[in-house]
Amino acid sequence: MKSLYNKICKIAAPALMVAMLASCSDDFLKPDPMSEFEPGTTFSTESGIQAAMAICDRHLGRMFINMGNTNSIGMLSDMMFSETTVHAKTDDGTMKADWAGNLTPNGWMPTGNNSGGELGWVWNDMWDHVKYANTVLSYIDGVEGMSQDKKNEYKGRALFHRAWAYYNLTFWFGNLPLVTTLPNGPKRNYLSCPQSEIIKMLVEDLKNAIEWVPAQSEMSLYGMINKEACRHLYVKVLLADGQYREAENQATILIAQSGLQLMKQSFGTNVAGGEPNTWPVTRNVIWDLHRPENKILAANREYILGWVNVSEQAFQSMPWARVLGPHFCGNIITPDGIEGNALDRYARNNGDYDINVDWLRATGRGIGVTRPTDWAQRTLWVYPGHDNNEEDLQDLRHNPSVGNWLRMEDMKYNSANMRKGNSKYYGKNLVLYAPEDVFDKRGRKVRTKGQILCSDTIRSWFDIPYYKTYLLDKKAEDNLGANDFQGASLGANGNCYIYRLAETYLLRAEAKLYQGNAGGAAEDVNEVRRRANAKYMYPTVNIGDIMDERARELYMEEFRKAELTRVSLILAKTGIADEWGNTYDLNTWDKQEGQDLSGGSYWYQRLVHHSFYNNPQFNNGVVSSGSKSEIRYKMDKHNLYWPIPNWAHTGNNEAQLWQNYGYDGYDPNCKMWTTWQEADADARTAN
Repeated sequence: MKSLYNKICKIAAPALMVAMLASCSDDFLKPDPMSEFEPGTTFSTESGIQAAMAICDRHLGRMFINMGNTNSIGMLSDMMFSETTVHAKTDDGTMKADWAGNLTPNGWMPTGNNSGGELGWVWNDMWDHVKYANTVLSYIDGVEGMSQDKKNEYKGRALFHRAWAYYNLTFWFGNLPLVTTLPNGPKRNYLSCPQSEIIKMLVEDLKNAIEWVPAQSEMSLYGMINKEACRHLYVKVLLADGQYREAENQATILIAQSGLQLMKQSFGTNVAGGEPNTWPVTRNVIWDLHRPENKILAANREYILGWVNVSEQAFQSMPWARVLGPHFCGNIITPDGIEGNALDRYARNNGDYDINVDWLRATGRGIGVTRPTDWAQRTLWVYPGHDNNEEDLQDLRHNPSVGNWLRMEDMKYNSANMRKGNSKYYGKNLVLYAPEDVFDKRGRKVRTKGQILCSDTIRSWFDIPYYKTYLLDKKAEDNLGANDFQGASLGANGNCYIYRLAETYLLRAEAKLYQGNAGGAAEDVNEVRRRANAKYMYPTVNIGDIMDERARELYMEEFRKAELTRVSLILAKTGIADEWGNTYDLNTWDKQEGQDLSGGSYWYQRLVHHSFYNNPQFNNGVVSSGSKSEIRYKMDKHNLYWPIPNWAHTGNNEAQLWQNYGYDGYDPNCKMWTTWQEADADARTAN
């Protein structure tokens, strides 16, 4: 693979301060001093523009990385507002569970590195991305000696970056100010632009991007924006804009006319996993597809766009194993009354080390920052019309026998105390409930048959899609004394997908469904399912089937909450019923409050049906754990959109920004622009 970042690291470092023109550490409207560099000079050359573009490209991966605290990554903020994932770190001072009661423009909007729920960080980070893209757009025409075609190529890539950031921002935060240029001075009178108009701007910007940006086949480097990525995002915004036929046409171009195809055979580097003696992986296409070493290379025909994270100079650590894995080295007790943890994490130079039960290296040291819901672990894999107790374990994305999926029951006891005590359970599979009564030498009962053997099942007992969560911790692997494997570290490969063709199929399925072609939509869904060796194929699909398939296929790739909000908007626009027969009113879908099971948006219905939030199965969202006597998993209908942070309002003190329904500051009569063109023209008046 020819990586963009060997080149970037040589040119970007001296210009990095310049690219950070208007820091968002306080608010996105507040320009910072221009540092010791003169931007007009720095960005008057192609190398300066390349440096700014490199920062844009690098910024695509910010949601996947260590945020300065190995207890969190940005993507968790999105995932915890979906039906797939909830916060699970039960020893946190503030458990991010009761969003309904605690999410306000000032509350639970941290910008730092707390564990989970950094919504303020996400806001700032995405506006930074907008700023970097605007840096390129503002200076590119002033570069002398560059052809217009080359300038347009840079413009197209910058338009993609800005569209990517705005797409996510608007489906997280709703109506937003349009910042389409770099202001020369403070501008404190922005008005918000309706989401519908933001989407229309993105349609126009991406049309230009598709025209100007070359295809990957015409490029020698990977990691830069290509035509295929522009078209993929274009499909999403066309769907949001209600242009379903054109969305289908554009998806078909990607699927059938762009040299792409789903990977259906093993390829690339064969990676054995963390410790094959403990947890062996039988090589298969899904495993290979999700090895970082195989994500961004010419042999991967499914690749559309990725984030390159391999260069030593620019590498960002990714503690996925730590934040996504169960806290197995605590809270699980032995079946036979032997003291201490049932599972330990050993360094390889420890005298108690046993390579056959080295779960530390096999899976990493999980601390259960988040956990998948029971639906995401089990019910999602049971298909309508079949035995409700039958999970599809043939599907390679949920298959323990090949090693792709890891259940707690597949792990084996490895406690040193158990081995020293000659426990008959040492090396045997974990059990959640005691299989027998156990008495000590004095005849006292120390275990009762049926007793639960995990003191905190929220944090310490759940399945993981191992093929997604395993990343090589090179730093720890090279140290025989290491007892903390967290995920991709310096020296390893941390490449990530941004887009791949499997999602394009599922987007085309949506486009067909909205046009009344449920059979054609099913065929696109089944194409993805056939590749995964799923047991059942759909004869027809509804929107729930498509969103379920996205959950199976795109875990830790899609911004799940943002996509659920986009689909919620489309159902409200079209009046198409969801899988439960609910229909939604465009005038009210985003303006409801309450925590009951009826009403709200499609996003809300997915949560109350499938997640812990407000769920009667979990005492209406109230559950217990070992660390906390009561955890309230609560979500309100108005949490569909996150609040615009208070600091954005105070920084814009000469006009009123929109605040979302249900939060302090909401004003239905708040003045907004009528069209995106008006908002764009106003943004440029600061120049």
